[in-house]
Amino acid sequence: MTSYQAVEGTWEKLSQVTVKGAEYDSRERQPHPKCLKGTRVDLLDYIYGLLQKKEKNRLIWLHGTAGVGKSAVAFTVAEKMRGLKMTEETKIEKRLGGTFFFSRKHTKRRTTGYFFATLAYQLAINFPSVRGDVNRAIIENPALLDPDKSLRDQMEALFLRPLRKLLLRLRECPPLVFVIDALDECTPESLESESLDEPTAESELADLISLLGEALCEPDLPIIHILLTSRPEEHIRKAMQTEEMRPLVCEIPVKTSGKGVAATISLDGADVDNDIYIFLQHSFRELGSRHSDFPQPSVDQLARLASRAGRRFIVASTMMKFIDDRNHDPRDRLELMLELTSKMLPGTEVYKLYDRILSTCADPTLAYLHLSVVAALTDPLPLSQISKLLGPGQGRDVETVLTQLRSIINVPTDISLPVNIYHSSVRDYVSHRSNCSLRQVRYIASPHSLLALSSFRLMMQDLPDRTALLDALSELKKHSQATQPQDPKNMKDSLSFIVQSPDPLQVLIGLLWVRGDRGPELQFWLETLDGHAWLQTQGGKDWMLTDGGRHWLLNQGGMDWLQTPGGLDWLQTPGGLDWLQTPGGLDWLQTPAIKVWLRTQGGFNWLRNEAGLDWMQTPAMKVWLRTKGGFNWLCTEAGLNWLQTQTRDGRVGLQTQRRRNQLHVLAMYVWMESSGDQVCMQEWLQTPSSQQWFPSLSSYRQSSLSFSVSYAPISQPFSQLSHNRGDQLQTSDEGAWLIPGSLHWLQTLDGREWMQYRGGWDWLSTQSGRNWLQDTGGQDWLQTSGGRDWLQIYGRDWLQTQGGQDWLQTYGQAWRLTTIWVTVEEFSSTSEAVREYIIAPELLLQQAFQAIQQFKSLPDFLMFPAFLALRHQEHSTSALPQGCPPDMEIIHAMKAFSTFAYEARARSRSASDALNYACQNWAIHLSRAPNPWDNRLAYLFKSFWNHNLLSWLERQWSLRDLHSCLIILSEGQKLAMEHLL
Repeated sequence: MTSYQAVEGTWEKLSQVTVKGAEYDSRERQPHPKCLKGTRVDLLDYIYGLLQKKEKNRLIWLHGTAGVGKSAVAFTVAEKMRGLKMTEETKIEKRLGGTFFFSRKHTKRRTTGYFFATLAYQLAINFPSVRGDVNRAIIENPALLDPDKSLRDQMEALFLRPLRKLLLRLRECPPLVFVIDALDECTPESLESESLDEPTAESELADLISLLGEALCEPDLPIIHILLTSRPEEHIRKAMQTEEMRPLVCEIPVKTSGKGVAATISLDGADVDNDIYIFLQHSFRELGSRHSDFPQPSVDQLARLASRAGRRFIVASTMMKFIDDRNHDPRDRLELMLELTSKMLPGTEVYKLYDRILSTCADPTLAYLHLSVVAALTDPLPLSQISKLLGPGQGRDVETVLTQLRSIINVPTDISLPVNIYHSSVRDYVSHRSNCSLRQVRYIASPHSLLALSSFRLMMQDLPDRTALLDALSELKKHSQATQPQDPKNMKDSLSFIVQSPDPLQVLIGLLWVRGDRGPELQFWLETLDGHAWLQTQGGKDWMLTDGGRHWLLNQGGMDWLQTPGGLDWLQTPGGLDWLQTPGGLDWLQTPAIKVWLRTQGGFNWLRNEAGLDWMQTPAMKVWLRTKGGFNWLCTEAGLNWLQTQTRDGRVGLQTQRRRNQLHVLAMYVWMESSGDQVCMQEWLQTPSSQQWFPSLSSYRQSSLSFSVSYAPISQPFSQLSHNRGDQLQTSDEGAWLIPGSLHWLQTLDGREWMQYRGGWDWLSTQSGRNWLQDTGGQDWLQTSGGRDWLQIYGRDWLQTQGGQDWLQTYGQAWRLTTIWVTVEEFSSTSEAVREYIIAPELLLQQAFQAIQQFKSLPDFLMFPAFLALRHQEHSTSALPQGCPPDMEIIHAMKAFSTFAYEARARSRSASDALNYACQNWAIHLSRAPNPWDNRLAYLFKSFWNHNLLSWLERQWSLRDLHSCLIILSEGQKLAMEHLL
């Protein structure tokens, strides 16, 4: 895999940010809740009727208490819309535009930060025509993918902009549908939000509802409907009932009239009893199919169970999971459910069912504790990792205990998969001990206290007390110079020449060079791809006219560079042409390198001007004329003019029979391969000058004709030719050699090799070359390193054509991010976070905060490479560049820092999921532990804070990023100030 292929493109970046688990049919949400056939008929029909209306955009708000089946309805509607096409002709575009199923159990699904990015990704999958608009928006502003970015900016760029492009296309189509489930589960519990206070979550929801209302009022959008489900929380109701939202919202439960009789369609109406009865009947039949000796419950028993469900599907579903437990006799379990009080279980009384399930466990207190731990986890963990996190004491019986709770907890048979609660009502149940009627649970520890204690113990055990991060940053700090720091956003201009994947060492050398440190010890960098690119900038061109640049051009590195496309191009610039008049340039004209350059258009043009004509009087000209390039030039208009005007000099070396024979053969070669050169040759053959060199002109014409007939090159399969025949492609603008089948040669090793050189690159400027770039072969080649190099140096004109623009919106999105742009955006965000982070004076002596201060005080030419080294990705820096002098201490210091960062990252990646969880979530659980803390918690926090915090920072920084570390540290700092100082 090339470095190009390893770089994340726009689409790949969006794919990584989008929350796959939020899609309605995600594997993360299995088993999917779904309305059983024959249930919810009236409700679903009513919703489908609303979704067909094209008069105006609507927000359909389906709300109800916990467990009434909101998610099942949302899934069923999403699945229905996914099965409907926008038009009869389309094969891809479906009516389901996108879904987002919120969940408090998952970090990315309990915040709005990824909401519009996820919808944009799904929308572009469904409508490929808008993918380019989504990609363009991200290229213009990569920060849109940051979850902390303004929600309004994300909606405008990622959601509204592509929808506007669909207006005309969907004008005659049925409405587009989006489904948003469990909006009340959007309660940011991670420290990535600014505050953990409840008003923050409420305002986040209110903002989202308001923005969706604004979207529905947009006049330039196709008709869209949004189905949104939630609990009837007061703050959600207030947001729905604002003056702006009220005309847009269609609320369920709603009253509809039919033949003068008021009918109520709702989630928990009287018709739900019958639906639950059907569900139980179906479930018991499935149970009977697996247990032939199981007697089906009577109609009366089914009715009693349906009644006890209290019109809540979650209760009925939990009952069935409890009864259908493979470790117990279903007949006994059925009797336990029938013995429940005949009183229905409305609202929070569903907790009585959970009480009954806990009472069947061997140790109800321990079962409640472990259930509360699973519900309190900020992200689900597998059984084995929960056990490791809790430690040898509390964690020893986790698997045994949780297995007894299979009816309310999804415990996968594969112990590597995470454990999840089935429904959010379980979390409500354990959130307050008063919800449980079992007296034993009143004195158990808070799950957050237990998880905080366990996290500290695990981190102190697995994170050694070390100062490597501080030592590495201090070593870098020694090399700081009194340089004014640069605004990170302006670094794009300073580093615009970088064409390789950003690597700490290469970036540092480039920054040092651009800042003026251009001594001979750094000149090896000029021979890299980035160095070549810099030489094409105005700064590079200006430098080559200095004494240092002129001296370098005469070294081997400069000589080699002059043979590259970039060097050949530079020779055609005024600066390059001026250099050719210097002693160094004149010396270069005596080298074999002149052969390559004189074959270029710039070389041909140079031969026409006064400097070139003077050079043609030198012995070097006579040598060059003996080469194929010289002969080719003689057949050009410039060469013909020279032959006719400089007859004495032109005849020198051409009067011999050997020279005449060579020119004879050359004439046939050119006549055969290029209609353009054929005309030039034929015109020249009519001149008096040609008669002096070819006395028997008729003999030449006859032999050239017979040669062309016998050779018949056009009919010969291109794949049988030597790759050197690729030169022939340059001479034919119409691509005569590219007959059907011959294009395959360009996919061969020889063809790809030819495409790395100037011959292939020149051919790409022809019409046939441009056409090839639009074919599959050309598209594939553009993904290679050779194609990428061509794009950086010569392809920018092509990118302005329609073909280039089309390519940029498809395959070319990744190429646009192969330079420094996205990385600088991330660095800018990190730098801003560091600048805004205020360390309490009392904590400045703490080593972790000293490390942050050291990083903050680095000049940008060291801070940015250090950021790259600690950024969570692999780098190619494994050794110093060849020829790097040993006295370049700053380079060696950065190499040592990169090695340290790589080793720290390798150690971190080998850690267990339990340690990863502890490192990321200790502050969350600590902040939610009861106040005042007990002595154990205070002791462990103090010990961790004073001895292991720097090791924690090293691990998290190398594994994730500094920004997320600062968010966690800000909460830890508040707790430390409150409890430790």
